[in-house]
Amino acid sequence: MTSAVTVAITGATDGLGRALAVRLAADDGVRLVLHGRDPARLERLRGEIRAAGFEMPAGVVADLSELSQVAGLARTIVDRVEKLDVLVNNAGIGSGEPDGRERRTSRDGHELRLAVNYLAPFVLTENLLPLLSKSATPGHASRVVHVASLGQSAIDFDDLMLVRGYSGTRAYGRSKVALIMHGLDLAASHDPAGLTAISLHPGTHMPTKMVLSEIGTSSDSIDTGVRATRRLVLDPALEGVTGQFFDRDRPTRASSQAYDRRARETLRARTLELVEQHLAS
Repeated sequence: MTSAVTVAITGATDGLGRALAVRLAADDGVRLVLHGRDPARLERLRGEIRAAGFEMPAGVVADLSELSQVAGLARTIVDRVEKLDVLVNNAGIGSGEPDGRERRTSRDGHELRLAVNYLAPFVLTENLLPLLSKSATPGHASRVVHVASLGQSAIDFDDLMLVRGYSGTRAYGRSKVALIMHGLDLAASHDPAGLTAISLHPGTHMPTKMVLSEIGTSSDSIDTGVRATRRLVLDPALEGVTGQFFDRDRPTRASSQAYDRRARETLRARTLELVEQHLAS
């Protein structure tokens, strides 16, 4: 990447997103646009980064469970920055606590985990594609990084909102497969000289709020996830690499459904039916 890189991170006030923001703030030439749901927490993070002697990040507030706010988030980013080199779709909710194990719906009436983990990044990314594409320069494509998971479950298109047999684990796994499928669609539809899309599993049971609330113990460190994600954001060796799924820093295969072209076409068609009113014309 070039020395001047603008990176937007969703879910930047907690867990991996927060740690990644703090690490990237220390990189020369990186300008940050940080998203959070809680304005006070977002302002504290921005202040901490500035107090550490780094450039004050831009802050943008939105509740990703409401798609009109997601569309507004995209408009705010477009208004705030002249270019956007990297979008990191990190925000999400896990399979259980602190977001609950029972089926819940978003403000738009969609199954909550699908809404936050997939529909929100879909709307945000699609609305930011013109800015991302415009920001590419010769030899330096813009990048979309989807923070996904090895925890994946096949999507049943006859029950997309998982009304039957609900479990938080299944809902989470389906949302992450959908997110990976979106990344593969982006890779297939864009010249890698202008835009690349990569998904990753940043680490297993890192000590984030969602992991500690649900499981109580951790395996990988937050630093593992930061290193793996930062690599996809900045590493020049990944220039032009697109349509990949990484387990930390190793390329691997996602669920077989993700590579099924017809399944991806079905998912995109169903997704557009759900979110079309929130996409920029």
